[in-house]
Amino acid sequence: MNDPNCIFCQIVLGQRPAHVVLESGLAVAFLDARPLFPGHSLLVPRDHHETLGDLPALLVSELFVDGQRLVGAVEKAMGADGSFVAMNNRVSQSVPHFHVHVVPRRRKDGLRGFFWPRQKYESEAEMAAVADRIRDAQTSAREDGLGSV
Repeated sequence: MNDPNCIFCQIVLGQRPAHVVLESGLAVAFLDARPLFPGHSLLVPRDHHETLGDLPALLVSELFVDGQRLVGAVEKAMGADGSFVAMNNRVSQSVPHFHVHVVPRRRKDGLRGFFWPRQKYESEAEMAAVADRIRDAQTSAREDGLGSV
């Protein structure tokens, strides 16, 4: 169940380019095109649901299992001290398709409150390299026998 007018549905279906960093049967994660920091990723369900409240209950747990994998991969790949994980429901939700932000954080990185300046990747090549690092972090965790990074 997808919305043909939804940018995130178009990414899930491969109709719009994105730097995908994680895929499962129920979800896809890709780099945010306007990140707070490099590695800022968005995790979306493959089916179109606008808010957390719209997600079927069984999908919530599965989506957050993927979220755990993504958090670990982003932190490892970006050498982060931790991460900020957040979601909006309607207000401040620029795309009306439920998504979870995973933002790598470092101590004293300058982020304060919830009004943070966005930045751009310097190039498409930089964005591709960051996506590779996050994918590689997931692969190395699986090879090490870890369920999550």
